[in-house]
Order: sequence, then structure tokens, then C-alpha cells
Amino acid sequence: MKRVLFASLLAVTSASAFAEAPGGPNCGWGNMLFKGHSGMPSHFVASTTNGTSGNATFGMTSGTNGCSTSGVLTYGGKPMLVLSGIMDELSEDMAKGEGEALTTYAVVLGVAPEDRAHFAAVTQAHFSEIFSAADVNEQQVHEATLAVLKADARLAKYAKQA
Repeated sequence: MKRVLFASLLAVTSASAFAEAPGGPNCGWGNMLFKGHSGMPSHFVASTTNGTSGNATFGMTSGTNGCSTSGVLTYGGKPMLVLSGIMDELSEDMAKGEGEALTTYAVVLGVAPEDRAHFAAVTQAHFSEIFSAADVNEQQVHEATLAVLKADARLAKYAKQA
């Protein structure tokens, strides 16, 4: 149980850590000070400046410092799912068609509560495709799950947003 909750927390945290900067891409003194610079060092120092001084938070609440909360947060990277901590439980739950690890995976994928029973049934029916070998890794499980979701009319929308 603790491993499932910890993995869920890490998955959600790591996914949100790489979203577009809250307040927008031009928000905060760090962005103002390093305007026009590129590369990891500049981005790191700008982010640190914004985070440690709290000016981006102030800017979002006051509408100053180039900050706005009207935009939608985005994520342009690969899913940062931390399945390694729950792979054994997930395979068992998926084979049964129910369980905490399977529910956790559905939540991380953004599956709405009303679709989770269907998600469990579909992944159980396609268990041998998702866990195609004994030594399958987290990335393979995730990619296979997305392929199964894409093939299901009701669950396809979750494969697009994952």
C-alpha cells in the first residue's frame, strides 16, 4: 500500500514538475534578469531566482512581474510515470481486473472515476499484450497500455492526454 501511494505521489509530482512555468513563460524576476539567455545554466538560475524569492507567486496574485494565470499549464515531455515501484502489484491487479495499483495507474493516466471499471476490464482482457513477457519494463508496459487504450473507443481519449 505504501509503495503504491509513494509511486503515485512521485508520478504526479514528476509530471507536474515539468509543466509550463506557473504564471506563464515570462513570469518573475529571474526571467526578467535573464531575458534573451538560453541554456541550462540560465534557465536554472532564473528558476531558482523565481522560486526562492517568491516573486513569481506575488506576480501571479497581483498580475505583475510578467505573470498571468489565464494560460493553461502544459507538459511537453515524456510521461514521468514511476511504475518501477508498483510493477509487481500492477501486473497482479491487472490480471485480476482490480486492485490498488491498477486504480493508481488509472488515476495517473487521468482516467475519470466513471471509466475506471471499464479501464480495469479492458486492461485485464489485454493483459498478455500489456505484460507481453516476464522481463517487460515500465516503458514497455506504459506504451502497450496506451496502445490498448487507443484501440478502445471509450478509453482512447486517455491515451491522447497521457
